[in-house]
Amino acid sequence: MSQITPTISGLRKAVESRDAASLKSLYAADAVLTIIDNDHPPSRPRTIRGAKDIGEFLDDVYSRDMTHTVEMGMADGKSLAFVQGCTYGDGTRVIASSTAELGPQGIVRQTTVQAWDN
Repeated sequence: MSQITPTISGLRKAVESRDAASLKSLYAADAVLTIIDNDHPPSRPRTIRGAKDIGEFLDDVYSRDMTHTVEMGMADGKSLAFVQGCTYGDGTRVIASSTAELGPQGIVRQTTVQAWDN
């Protein structure tokens, strides 16, 4: 199999065009996504395991009536970090900061910390 190396420009294009299929292709089959937020504090984070379940999560997020932007990021071939801003149709904003470990087949472990407007 070929090496999958996410880039910030590729990530930005997929995120901002709400292209869940392209985003799903960035994850290794055994990837783990951990989400920390108001409903899932550090002692009880939401953990999504495997590309299939992560893909279902991404399909849900990117099908919602909202805009997404990648506000900043960096990738060095071994790790990826980015800040994503989202705005729902009603004006509610979300900021998510993600860091990820990359392997030969893409993202193997990602942690996202997000904050929502109240």
